[in-house]
Amino acid sequence: MIRVLLAEDQALVLGALSALLSLEDDLEVIGGAPDGAAALALALALRPDVLVTDIEMPRLSGLDLAEQVRGLLPQTRVVIVTTFARTGYLRRALDVGARGYLLKDTPAAELASAIRRVHAGGRAIDPALAEGAWQAPSPLTERERQVLAEAESGASTAAIAQALKLSEGTVRNYLSEAIGKLGAGGRVEAARAAREKGWL
Repeated sequence: MIRVLLAEDQALVLGALSALLSLEDDLEVIGGAPDGAAALALALALRPDVLVTDIEMPRLSGLDLAEQVRGLLPQTRVVIVTTFARTGYLRRALDVGARGYLLKDTPAAELASAIRRVHAGGRAIDPALAEGAWQAPSPLTERERQVLAEAESGASTAAIAQALKLSEGTVRNYLSEAIGKLGAGGRVEAARAAREKGWL
């Protein structure tokens, strides 16, 4: 049996995924978590073979969860199932160690097959996304991405500097670089553009 842990903040989707995967003879759903932090705690306790997670979740995103699982539970494979058909998200997911990336409209049988493939050491990537994944790399450095992510919520330069332990001048430089690279009119527009591409 392949032991599967689910992480999904929408209760209806979590229940549906659990019910559908439980119909498979070789898959056992051993738990479900409503947010990323709870999923990490459950993963550490239960040590699943495969973790199926959403991207956007409270407390810890699916991408951060995948990165932590890679470091703490290298034997657990991660499959991301999301509504976000963005190549930027796919690239980031692969960078943090996810082995699968599928959209939520994927048929249940295909998701089950993807879990089996990932458990066996392979990859399972939505074909349409895989085709474009390497055509539009993010122009942002990791620091520029972090600064923009903070700016997206409306944080001041001083607040961003404090949160990231940088000087205000350094934050302004990162913001200026990011805005220039994205051809945006300001920090909010730059953050929105980066979010739409899946770079944040």
